[in-house]
Amino acid sequence: MSPESQGQNEHYLTLSRRGFRTWRGDRPFWAGLFTMVGGVPIMYFPYANMHLGNVTLAMSTTAGAGSLIIGVLLVTLGLTMWFHSIVRVFAGVAAILLALISIPVANIGGFLIGFIFALLGGALSVSWAPGEPQAEAEPAPAEEAPETVSFVKDEPFPEGALHGAGIPEQPQAPYDTTVEAEGGRHRAG
Repeated sequence: MSPESQGQNEHYLTLSRRGFRTWRGDRPFWAGLFTMVGGVPIMYFPYANMHLGNVTLAMSTTAGAGSLIIGVLLVTLGLTMWFHSIVRVFAGVAAILLALISIPVANIGGFLIGFIFALLGGALSVSWAPGEPQAEAEPAPAEEAPETVSFVKDEPFPEGALHGAGIPEQPQAPYDTTVEAEGGRHRAG
């Protein structure tokens, strides 16, 4: 064994991958990625031209500016989810609304590709919650450690020996003496 630290000789790719994994875990990464991927076809298709042999098919519509604004806003919301995860619920709701608005405005939401990705990204952003930091398990101090108790058959249990045994204590009901006095019959009968 060498007195040298084990972490010094790790490859820089391993360190960067571990750093990226930590960064990705602290924010709604997939929500932001899906939202940005959904914004790209919404803003691209109205300005795209398709070439089929010698025929050029222009897919531009009158709503080109509207689809460009929706696409840019979706990409911006995706970046907001990544870098300002505190506003993830607002960004998710806004992404869902923009995805729904893109159906009539931007060529059926980027031919449904952008709509589905933006809708999924918004839903993931709304549902994402930051993880709780794991508390390190500390050993119980010696003074709070439970004592080892040996039970003999006829000895009563020491005070608190069955604490937390899962059996709730129920109060005793008061004893009704009128039942015996009347011979066990009901009052009405």
